[in-house]
Amino acid sequence: MAASIFLSRILGIVREIIIANRFGQSDFTDAYNYAFQIPDLLFYLIAGGALSSAFIPVFSEYLHTDREDDAWHIFSSVTNIMAIIVTVFIVLAMIFAPVLAGVVAPGLAPDKAEAILPMIAYMARIVLPAQFAFFIGGILFGTLYSKQIFTVPGLGPNIYNIGIIIGALVLSNFLTLPISGLSWGATIGAFLGNIVVPIFAMRQLNARYRFVLDFKHPGVKKVFKLMAPVVFGLSLPGVFALFLVSISSYFGGDGLASAFKNANQLMQAPLGIFGQSMAIAAFPALAQFFAQGRMDLYREQLVKTLKTIVYLTIPIALILLTSSHQIIQTIFQHNQFTAEDTARTAPLLAAFAIGVPFWCLQPVLMRAYFAIQNTKRPIILGTVTTGVFLILAISAVFAKLPPFALAAAGSVSAIILVCLLTTTITKEIPELSFAPLLGTAGKSTIASIGSTIVFWGIFQVVSYIGLGNNKWANVAVLFFFGIISLWVYYFITKALKMPEVAYFQRVAKRINVAKPEEDKPSSPNDQT
Repeated sequence: MAASIFLSRILGIVREIIIANRFGQSDFTDAYNYAFQIPDLLFYLIAGGALSSAFIPVFSEYLHTDREDDAWHIFSSVTNIMAIIVTVFIVLAMIFAPVLAGVVAPGLAPDKAEAILPMIAYMARIVLPAQFAFFIGGILFGTLYSKQIFTVPGLGPNIYNIGIIIGALVLSNFLTLPISGLSWGATIGAFLGNIVVPIFAMRQLNARYRFVLDFKHPGVKKVFKLMAPVVFGLSLPGVFALFLVSISSYFGGDGLASAFKNANQLMQAPLGIFGQSMAIAAFPALAQFFAQGRMDLYREQLVKTLKTIVYLTIPIALILLTSSHQIIQTIFQHNQFTAEDTARTAPLLAAFAIGVPFWCLQPVLMRAYFAIQNTKRPIILGTVTTGVFLILAISAVFAKLPPFALAAAGSVSAIILVCLLTTTITKEIPELSFAPLLGTAGKSTIASIGSTIVFWGIFQVVSYIGLGNNKWANVAVLFFFGIISLWVYYFITKALKMPEVAYFQRVAKRINVAKPEEDKPSSPNDQT
């Protein structure tokens, strides 16, 4: 999962580089980013983020307790019910897209609103059908996760990103509004990656789908019961990006919404690679341990996963914090993306960087609750934290603070949410202790200072010498410096005898596939 999401984040950054170079940061890119808020709003209103989180524990419970026929019956009913609900919402959203455009961009000045709102509605209508693919794909992915199949779901985001890239490079050349090519590419990529490819994998599992609408089955009722708190909640992880872009409209400035999008995209990279991938991978195991009553394994898996995330994300957070300007300049500044755009975006990235480890911890903690079939408490805590974020954000607007204050409000809220989740889950799980996380965080911070100094120092030297105007060469060099700093971090943590270094060792073993001995063929296990 880490490898597939890493590829997805790399493609996501490549996507943003292409968009930035093709369109810069302008009213057109702002309209494109606002347009995506309408389908995102739809996604959150009908609990899209909780669908797979509610489905996996229930499906796993039936699957791992010798009730497979019931498991597939639940799969069919939930899929059909959600398909009908989502279709109705999509049609309504397409009808009222002009009204919703004003909702997602409430702070636009009247002159800008007249030009931008019609573009928002137009592109939103193009991308809204993609939500059908995301909802149904979430159920398909949840089923594959329950069967311990992770490769195919990992392809979904990559195909989605490739679709947007093709939209930027190819489709945009044939459209009256060129930037709408991104929306067409997103919709096509969503259906290919979330519906078409997973269906082929489901056929290999001999999935037993049939058209049935069984609202009375206990398993179906449990899925929607677990989803219910999310429908009525505004949990920070789910709505943060939506509120972030909408509130950014109050700060004014051409391209500011795009600046927030670019900075948030870079912050989301470690969140996806480490936080979400480990949460997705650990979730089925946690759900299975709970279903089987093995809470000792549940506690061990949870703490170990959280310690690994802390170990991996602290050095990345420090690099993003201390080198935000250089990173933005190297990745985005080219063609239509100017030095002014870099100066606008870099402070936002630095403010986001403060919360990186906490953003990466929260998806695992959320799923730790979902695995024990408790969706109410984490959503309540997430909603409370959303309230804190909105208070901080609105205060920043009224106080006329710089835009980075909005990004900092997000980081502070993420820290508060993790503190609340870790404090309350110990009451749900006896003998669960997060004390080991503090030791890991302390040693990781010490080691990160050394690796960050190496990264910053080499970067300054090379920047002074100059690398020329080859954008992709500069990005490759930046990536290479990052790898060097991670190796420095690895050796420092190894010297500190941190057990988490085993993560790097496991990754290295997977990458460096052992060659078979010359005198005997390799076994299937060796190949694996």
